[in-house]
Amino acid sequence: MILTGSEICAAARDGRIRISPFNADQVNPNSYNVRLGPTLLNYTEPVIDAHRPNPTRALTIGRQGHVLRPDELYLGHTMEEVGSDSFVPLLFGRSSVGRLGLFVEITAPIGDIGFHGQWTLMLSPVRPLRVYPGMKIGQIMFFVSTGIVDLYRGKYQDSAGPQPSQYWRDLLQAGRS
Repeated sequence: MILTGSEICAAARDGRIRISPFNADQVNPNSYNVRLGPTLLNYTEPVIDAHRPNPTRALTIGRQGHVLRPDELYLGHTMEEVGSDSFVPLLFGRSSVGRLGLFVEITAPIGDIGFHGQWTLMLSPVRPLRVYPGMKIGQIMFFVSTGIVDLYRGKYQDSAGPQPSQYWRDLLQAGRS
């Protein structure tokens, strides 16, 4: 079951959903629009290694925007901190952004119950595209879950700004490197 816009507002008021800052103008019939934060990360090595930490470079998107280039992976973030201990959040790109040729968060849209923070966005344009801080980039929907809830306690909790992959930490914890 998906929450409607009015239920998203009610849940934000009573604390079942946390959105900061919350703006009622960003509520849709069954989702909440999130905006692009001002920081982007790029991986700096030509080959990204899943078994090691990868160096990144931070870019600040100015008022004139920043041109995203094809064949480049950008890690952005939501301006809003979003999370819930009650509902499963899913983040998708907005259709109007998709119509500009920008893939947003296509590989990992499911958030965990209990995650709270800014969401890292995987941004990949099909052609050069200028983006701006604060533009509505995605939408989060909230779904009711059934069963025993085990709240998220993972490595990305309380994220602020874009977060590079920490997949390699999973390997270390499993005893593989």
